Amino acid sequence: MVDVLGWRCHYGIITPSTNTVVQPEYEALRPVGVTNHIARMHIPNDPVASDADFNELIRRIDAAIEPALERILTAEPDHIILGISAESVWNGGMEAARAIRARVDRMTGGLPFTQAADALPGALKALGISGPIGLVTPYFPVAHAHLAAYLAEIGCEVVAAKHLERRGPVDIARTPLAELRAAITEVNRPEARAIIQFGANLPMGALAASAETWLGKPVIAINTATYWHALRSQGITDRIRGLGRLMEEC
Repeated sequence: MVDVLGWRCHYGIITPSTNTVVQPEYEALRPVGVTNHIARMHIPNDPVASDADFNELIRRIDAAIEPALERILTAEPDHIILGISAESVWNGGMEAARAIRARVDRMTGGLPFTQAADALPGALKALGISGPIGLVTPYFPVAHAHLAAYLAEIGCEVVAAKHLERRGPVDIARTPLAELRAAITEVNRPEARAIIQFGANLPMGALAASAETWLGKPVIAINTATYWHALRSQGITDRIRGLGRLMEEC
């Protein structure tokens, strides 16, 4: 028997308790017959003022995966989504992502699972993108080596990056759109074939879609890529206008 409202799919989504962007952005991407169900990974909203602080933030997020999964599994979801992007590739790129998938599989018995590390290569392939890219994140510089190594592993070279060094988990969602627009413009080198944004609490979905019109190239918001991948993995192929090339064309 299928869920009455989520008759096509109902997603169990785990995201940090401090994240105020994933839930509304995923809702904006949700077609009829699909439902989203959120479990919060408890972390404190402690200040982030250094690379060491940021490393500690990632450690806390990692430790919160299993408790959040335990909660969301009581809703009997069809598919699990990890609504956090840095965690997906920290300390090992695709190898780190495979380790997270193994942890999730042990708890879910092998439910379909989507995380940013798997979604982004699929999005790039669908858009026909490889090679040089620009990168925008809310992170501290410690994140750069992790992300650049992962992106190289999936066929992308970071030719320009802007790390916004937001001062706390909740503060990421408060990044002014003007600052995000300036960051996109800064990393838009002529050789960059696309702009990629990491940081699931950065409010980039709508801005990325509009930026594609004035840049003339793909601008991939990580929440859009992740949810798109989850939909396509379930055979849900709805095209939604106004949410960027990935949702409109792929």
